[in-house]
Amino acid sequence: MQSEPAGRGPTAPAGRGLTAIVVKGYPRLSETFIAQEILGLQQLGQRQLIVSLRHPTDTLVHELNRQITAPVLYLPEYLHDEPERVAAARDWARAQPGYAAAYAAFRRDLRRDPTPNRWRRFGQACVLARELPPETSWIYVHYLHTPASVGRYAALIRGLPWSVSAHAKDIWTTPEWELREKLAEARWAATCTAVNHSYLTGLAPETGRVSLVHHGLDFARFPDPIARPRRDGRDPADPVRLISVGRAVEKKGFDRLLDAFAALPAGLAWRWTHIGGGALLADLKAQAARLHLADRIEWRGALTQDSVLAALLDSDLFVLTARIAEDGDRDGLPNVLMEAQATGLCCLASAVSAIPELIRDRETGVLVPPDDVPAAADALAGLIADPARRARLGAAGAARVRRDFGFAIGLAKLARRFGLPAPAAASG
Repeated sequence: MQSEPAGRGPTAPAGRGLTAIVVKGYPRLSETFIAQEILGLQQLGQRQLIVSLRHPTDTLVHELNRQITAPVLYLPEYLHDEPERVAAARDWARAQPGYAAAYAAFRRDLRRDPTPNRWRRFGQACVLARELPPETSWIYVHYLHTPASVGRYAALIRGLPWSVSAHAKDIWTTPEWELREKLAEARWAATCTAVNHSYLTGLAPETGRVSLVHHGLDFARFPDPIARPRRDGRDPADPVRLISVGRAVEKKGFDRLLDAFAALPAGLAWRWTHIGGGALLADLKAQAARLHLADRIEWRGALTQDSVLAALLDSDLFVLTARIAEDGDRDGLPNVLMEAQATGLCCLASAVSAIPELIRDRETGVLVPPDDVPAAADALAGLIADPARRARLGAAGAARVRRDFGFAIGLAKLARRFGLPAPAAASG
């Protein structure tokens, strides 16, 4: 989609006009939480335009995304790909009343971050500002790093209010000066974990500027928790089925998990399924071969939400040994942990970032220190051999996630911010 150039937009509450939702890429298999939110706001009556900084790269699409009816505006991923479009947008932007403020903000940022990426984001912002429909009344951005730069500059050019939802990498790999300035300019911000909320509130102490909004789950898409077979690792013909879902990236800690598998007792019967793509997938497969684990592992690649759910229902134990990466990147609260618990699946995870907000150690799951291979191996061995404990922890996890992490609760908070009616199912 490419709209006609528009002038300086109105500043009415977001519920009364068109909300431009800026994302890094759309659709993306790894971002069901964003698709779920967009669909929820759509169902509350929000008029939407999705703005994507990148074209999709996944070959599969969630059914969730197919239910979203908003048009998508794809910005030029690289400015040299569409020079005429970018030049026309820059010429148009220079004539707008808000351009001086936007350009001044960009130049301040460029002095502290003199990278080609900064120029790229300003060029994308000019295109976005020019091509937003005239009825646009709000810009809402997912992620505080590059998408928020584009949304912020475009909002300044158009004289529009903007807000942001912050998640994980965008918080922990962005310098504090940039977070402070964006949070000060945004009308409001939301973030999905208490850990994030505490950090961002320290950078933006104004009361109410940053809200805690858990992603939560729409449990209508999940079956009731199920009872699982009592596999105990003693039958090689019927091994305990372990599963992990996540991109093969450093912060997921799958290399440490493979090391933990290698440390398990030789006679223990188990198989591990990994679902997800990622840059380190080939390295992990090579590591598994070196550790003589290849015949116990199935690499399924990236799958749709329905296929992931089917795999969770067919498994005995979910494992995620996440960690803080060298660049500071870390998980927030991975949705897949909530999804696993919603099915009654016992979860073993690292006590890192916001994961302890969901899993209470030895009450609703098991937590181990990040990067602690012996601890992970010991916890794995114990859970593999004890189906009764897995069942008990799985049932407790299901009860808590369904009580405290429903999607409607967070959606109601966003609805109030946008001036939309609250969802009928909201509670708490």
